[in-house]
Amino acid sequence: MTLEIIIFIASILFGILLYWRESKSNKIYRFFNKIFYSKELQMDPNSTKGFLYEQSFLMRLVYIGFLFLIGIVVVRFIIPIDLATVSLFASSIFGTLLGTYLAAFVFKTSEVVEEQSDSIGDLVEDAVEKGKGFIEDLKTREPKVVEEAKKEIEKEPEVKKPSARERLKDKGLM
Repeated sequence: MTLEIIIFIASILFGILLYWRESKSNKIYRFFNKIFYSKELQMDPNSTKGFLYEQSFLMRLVYIGFLFLIGIVVVRFIIPIDLATVSLFASSIFGTLLGTYLAAFVFKTSEVVEEQSDSIGDLVEDAVEKGKGFIEDLKTREPKVVEEAKKEIEKEPEVKKPSARERLKDKGLM
């Protein structure tokens, strides 16, 4: 179980690395695209699409599965020990796929933050100013409820009410 967890975490990092590398350059994808397709069907020269970058879930899963399948075949021939089990294979594929989506999430949020950085700064500045004003209001004046209660207390004249004993004596109960 420990080996699977280590492989899973390493494959997440591997997926992040693959996604980041492919977002910078997609030369390998372009090479295979030129080999497999005719001139009319080849991808646009300005396209940034790669094996993992800007691909759908199913195609990412196919490419990652194929990559690890080739890796396991190579490991089987190089190392005669039975290391490449099904659980390691599955956890490495899932971890790499998770790593690619994690990297995509980080890339998208960084793009959004860069686009919205000015407006976010303005929003934070406005919130700080409103907070300062609210704190000053709390420090300088009392809430309206307290002010109204003080006014009501000042308005009411004190009427001496008889005590409970005197009321009972008036009723003749004592």
